[in-house]
Order: sequence, then C-alpha cells, then structure tokens
Amino acid sequence: MKKFALMGAAGFIAPRHLKAIKETNNQLLAAYDPNDSVGIIDSFFPQAHFFTEFERFDRHLEKLRIEKQQAIDYISICTPNYLHDAHVRFALRNGADAICEKPLVLNPWNAEKLIVLEENYSNKINTILQLRLHPSIIALKEKIKNEPSDKIHDIDLTYITSRGNWYYASWKSAIEKSGGICSNIGIHFFDMLIWIFGDVEKSIVHVMEHDRASGVLHLKNANVRWFLSINSDTLPQEIAESGQRTFRTITIDKQELEFSAGFTDLHTESYKHILAKNGFGISKTLKSLKLAHELRHAPIAPLTDDFHPFAKLPLSKHPFS
Repeated sequence: MKKFALMGAAGFIAPRHLKAIKETNNQLLAAYDPNDSVGIIDSFFPQAHFFTEFERFDRHLEKLRIEKQQAIDYISICTPNYLHDAHVRFALRNGADAICEKPLVLNPWNAEKLIVLEENYSNKINTILQLRLHPSIIALKEKIKNEPSDKIHDIDLTYITSRGNWYYASWKSAIEKSGGICSNIGIHFFDMLIWIFGDVEKSIVHVMEHDRASGVLHLKNANVRWFLSINSDTLPQEIAESGQRTFRTITIDKQELEFSAGFTDLHTESYKHILAKNGFGISKTLKSLKLAHELRHAPIAPLTDDFHPFAKLPLSKHPFS
C-alpha cells in the first residue's frame, strides 16, 4: 500500500484521482486546497488530514517523513495549470513521485527544465494522458501503424463542453493561468492525434477567442480540422434541443470514431500504469505542450482554404464585456 498526498482537492478533476487512489488499494494521508469545499474526500478517505494553508500542508508532510517515518510515495497534483510546475518541484523535494494532471506545464521550456531537474532526483514525474489508455484509441493506433507509411487521413475533431459564466470568473479564463482553450480542454486530444498520426508538420489557426478555438493541423499521416468550444451556442441544433451540453466527435475519412464509453475508469488505469513504473513521463507530453503553446501565439489566418465548418459560426461577446 503506497502513501499519497493530494494537492487541489476541491478541483473538478480531484474526485477521479481520489477514486483512482482508492481503487488501486492505496492510502491518502493528506490533502490540500485553499478552498474547503472538499466533502468528497469523505467518500474515499475520511481519515485523511486536510489543509487550506500550503505552509501547514508542507509542515505536515515533513513531520510524517521525519517524525513518523511515513514518507509520502506519491503526490497527486490537481491544482490550476499555472501552479503545476511549482507543485511538481515540491513533490520531488519531498522525495515523492509526482502524478500531475494535464497540461503538465504551460510552456515547453518549463517542461525541458523539469527534465533536467528530474535527473537530479530519484523520483519520477508522471502526467495523465488517459486517452492513450482508451481501448478504441489503442486499436486505432494499431490500425494506423499497419497502414502504408505515406497514407494521409482526413480528420475532423469537434469538442464542445459548455461552461457557464462562472468559468470567466475563475482562473480558467485567464490565458496566463490556464493556457487558454487549447491547453485547458484540447491538450489530451492533441496528444492523442500526434501519438497516432505523427508529428506536426504545419499548423494554421483560424479562430482563437475567449470561448472557442479552431484551426487545421497537418500531421505526418493526417490533416486535422479541429474545433474546441466552451460556448453552448456552438452546439449542433439537435444536440442543444436534446438538452445535452457536451458534444464530442472525431471522424476519420468521414467515419466516426466511437470512443464515448470507457472514460470513467481511465484515471484508475493511469494510476495502475504509474504504480507499475510504466507511467507517461515528461518526454511523452512535450510535443503536445509545444503545439498548444504555438497555437495560442499563432497569427489568425482567414477562412480561405480548408477549415473546420464550425469556424464560420458567429462570434460571441465576452459575458463580462
């Protein structure tokens, strides 16, 4: 049984990490978040110590290590994106392996420095790239691997996950804290596409707004038209009328990839791989980090050549403007 601590216990993604720690038969000793809406911990580890002040959390981990001989083995990091870098470093200094939500960091040079830092410690930095563990995605990768090396596929990626006005009052709407839509909601799709279809050879950005982003990626074995949005106004009419607020689809050569099922257990699968010392390290996520960084700094191209059809949708004002 491994000993865990968790940072960002009040965050949206924290319950998946709590569930993964529990389902892999390990123990959460301590959790931290400046917000105290963390009653979800009771469903998994009611005996875990909880702190709203980082300094007291830090002191507690040190006391566990020195006074009680209970050193933490893993620190799970579910904090806001811009804090990941510092919290990964904190895990290494505490002699623990880091398990960090995506994006690992916001800038590629931060990841490169973490690679150097990791070499100075005996502990490992792991990131969550759960789509690489989805059975449908694994099967697709195997299929593409067995095709001619020069075959080019036409792909449309559409991911709309509606968010209310609260989103714009949170850290998620600040591009310097979240990395924007490409880093915050698109990073795992970009990682999956690069993993399967090869490196980015060219990228074009057609839309980069507070509520949506769109462009075209030219990968080694695919041309990808992509559209990401948090605005419910961009939902297809039939989806909106059905009351759904999320729309996720990938078509490959006009055939839809079915991968809607099987998402709920992927964090547990990720933890199983990490505990077996087979997690995804920094080098695995570096290409998608670089791409997300380049996309949010790219010039906006006109809609003259190939583009995702949703890129033509009318733009919306910022809700706080």
